[in-house]
Amino acid sequence: MTDRSIARVDRHASAEEKRRLILDAAVRVFARNGFHGSRVGDIAEEAGVAHGLLYHYFSSKDEVLETVFRENWSELLQRFGQVAASDEPADEKLLGIVKILLRTWRNDPDLVTVMVREVGRSAHLASQVDDIGKGFAVIQQVIEQGQAEGVFREDLDARLASWVVYGGLEEILTGWVMGRLPDGDEEVARAERTLVDVVHGGLARTPVVS
Repeated sequence: MTDRSIARVDRHASAEEKRRLILDAAVRVFARNGFHGSRVGDIAEEAGVAHGLLYHYFSSKDEVLETVFRENWSELLQRFGQVAASDEPADEKLLGIVKILLRTWRNDPDLVTVMVREVGRSAHLASQVDDIGKGFAVIQQVIEQGQAEGVFREDLDARLASWVVYGGLEEILTGWVMGRLPDGDEEVARAERTLVDVVHGGLARTPVVS
C-alpha cells in the first residue's frame, strides 16, 4: 500500500468517525429536546464540531433523523434475520427477537426514545414504511415456521399475529420512554418473560388428549 493510499484510508476513517460523532450527538439531542425543539447548531455543539461541518455530511436536520432511523433499523433487521436463520425452534426464535428489541432500551435508551417518540410520529419518514414492514415479515416467518413444526396453532393468521407481537413490543418500549412502566434490569427481564408467555400462550398449539 502506497503512502498516498494510506492517507486516503486515514482521511476516510476520520470522515466516518466525524459522521458517527454527529449521529450519536443527534440521538442525544433529539432524545433530550425532541426533534422539533432541536436545532442543527445544537447537534454540532453536542458533537463538538463546527456548525458548517454538519452540512458537509447531512443536508438538513430531517436527513439526520432519517439516517438515525435507517442505519439503526437496518442493524436490528440484520440481528432479527440472524435469529430467524438459526437452527433454534420457532418459539426460541420468537424469544430471541423479543430480547433483541426490548434489551435495546437497556443498552441505548436515548436511541429507543428517538425511535419511538420522533421516528414513529415523523411525516418525513413515511417513505420508510417498507423498511419497518421487513421487521414484521421476519416475525411472520418465525410464526409460520412454528405452525409448520406443530408448535404454534395453524388456524391463526401468521401475518396478523406478527402485528400483535410487534405491537406488544412497541407498547412496552413506549411505556418505558414515557416513564409509565418501571424499567430496571429486573423489569426488563420480566417484560421479556411476560410478553413471550402471553404471546406463546395464544400461539401455542394445545396437545390433543386421546
